[in-house]
Amino acid sequence: MTDIFPEFDIPPWRIRKFKMSDINLVRAASADPLIPLITTIPSVFTEKAAQAYIERQWSRYNDRIGYSFAIAEAGTDNAIGSIYLGLRNIEDGRASVGYWIIQDFRGKGIAKTALGKIAEWAQNELQIPRLELYVEPWNTGSIKTAESSGFKQEGLMRSWQKVGNERKDMIMMSRIVVSQNNIENARFTPL
Repeated sequence: MTDIFPEFDIPPWRIRKFKMSDINLVRAASADPLIPLITTIPSVFTEKAAQAYIERQWSRYNDRIGYSFAIAEAGTDNAIGSIYLGLRNIEDGRASVGYWIIQDFRGKGIAKTALGKIAEWAQNELQIPRLELYVEPWNTGSIKTAESSGFKQEGLMRSWQKVGNERKDMIMMSRIVVSQNNIENARFTPL
């Protein structure tokens, strides 16, 4: 992990640490039918629950388990989504990525821009060889976003994750750094 929480300006967007002023983002995300099911966003908005959500995002970095970024408009600093880089499996050379954008800002390429930037930073600066993310098979928009950022589908993980009260299938996707060292240490011949 880096000693200073990074921020990225990619106009017209900015990827930065969550701020307590991002409560309006939590309010909007709480009203979404899916975001509270797949994140720790509260399904019923209260100021206290929103503050607790933002504090949990800070604790991920403080506890050295990941980077939870807000995605904001560069001009207004108004947060419109989130992207997370989880480091729970970093000893194995893997990190996980998750992202979401509130409804009014979907379909504008924001997630693609943010995912591309975080993936590039994770692999070039943090030297993480494998990034993983999981997407429900019906979520073609998210699949396209991941593919446009260099992620490849690896397979269907049956009953992989609990979403709400149901276990759901997920498509595992990955973005790997292919280096001569990876190839030399591979057990199987690359395709």
